[in-house]
Amino acid sequence: MITNILAAATEEGASPHNPIIPVWQEIVVGSVAFAVLCFILMKFVFPQMEKTFRARVDAIEGGIKRAEAAQAEANELLEQYRAQLAEARTEAARIRDEARADAEGIRQDVLAKAREESDRIIAAGRDQLAAQRESIVRDLRSEVGTLAVDLAGRIVGESLADEARSRGTVDRFINELGAGAAGGR
Repeated sequence: MITNILAAATEEGASPHNPIIPVWQEIVVGSVAFAVLCFILMKFVFPQMEKTFRARVDAIEGGIKRAEAAQAEANELLEQYRAQLAEARTEAARIRDEARADAEGIRQDVLAKAREESDRIIAAGRDQLAAQRESIVRDLRSEVGTLAVDLAGRIVGESLADEARSRGTVDRFINELGAGAAGGR
């Protein structure tokens, strides 16, 4: 088939052309077109592409820097939060310890007041008991004295009406009883 094409070209009067080597006019037109195309690309397209690439790189790097700054700020806020949380826990523990100490102090105060009140009540009871005892002893002495004088009067058969003498006798008798009772204990 190639031979048929070559044969047809030679019959028309054209010299056989080698298909590997191009015609010089085509080389000149192709070179001029290539030069114009390169000039247009270098003058208009490549700078615009470079600007676009630079803008994208700046946007990406700026985004990365902003993200790093935001991450650093978040880390700083997290550390502040942790510090505040630790401070709050320490403050809560201090308040709790103070409340326990206050409660213990109040408890000790209440116990001390209760002891004082108890001691006061016991002392008042003892004083009242001693006063009642003295009153009872006085009443008994007078009654025993009167009974003794009456009994002695019945035994002797005469009235021991002399008040001073009978009181002296009664007091002496009661003292002897008290001394005998104290010695017997």
